[in-house]
Amino acid sequence: MLFSAPLRLRARLVFVLLLAVFVFPACSSRPYRIKDIAKSDIDMVADAHLKQIDRLMRELVVKLYHRNPRELAKNPGETIESRSAAIFDRQARPLDALYGRRGPDAMLLSFDEAFTGDRVFALMAGLADMIFRAYNDKSEFYMLDSLDQQLLYNSARNIEILVWRLGHRLDTKGQPLLLTNSLPEEPPNLSFERLFGKMIAIQDMMALIMEDKSSRTINRVVHGVAAASFLPVGF
Repeated sequence: MLFSAPLRLRARLVFVLLLAVFVFPACSSRPYRIKDIAKSDIDMVADAHLKQIDRLMRELVVKLYHRNPRELAKNPGETIESRSAAIFDRQARPLDALYGRRGPDAMLLSFDEAFTGDRVFALMAGLADMIFRAYNDKSEFYMLDSLDQQLLYNSARNIEILVWRLGHRLDTKGQPLLLTNSLPEEPPNLSFERLFGKMIAIQDMMALIMEDKSSRTINRVVHGVAAASFLPVGF
């Protein structure tokens, strides 16, 4: 034999790398990266969905602080940009400002009238933590990675519950604890609802993709959001 088994394996690897470097980029308008060899189509779909929902969450942070400037004012010297950076800093979680709470437990603080901290921060830090947990705290996916369809589904239902609470949880004066969509006397504004709707759709789509890939059925919830508690997302 001209080549031993290890030599044949190395020759094959060199051939694949040469294809990746010289052939694949010429066949695609998208810049090709060596690490893309280790990605399946579903991995690339998961990457795209996570990037999209991350973008939507960052947009939501800005909109919430603009709609609720009193929450930003609770943090002298801080800006929307600095608060957003802290929310999406994965190394900083769980955060001392939220008493070590994570995910849905952190979101609940924003609906606690006794909570004197930054409600936008509590809401979005908890939401981001929950979403990242649904994606196994990864920022990219490869062939050996796997997502849990139930966690993705639960996170979508939790966003629905969150939207309901934002519109219906009031303080003792009958005012929303956090303002989102327009109040009755204000011009119509459904931009928050559209953002949340896109996030729900993304999580549901990924849940269905992973259900199909794994052949494991999602345990679907049938009770309404008004009476629902947040569902577990791996915490």
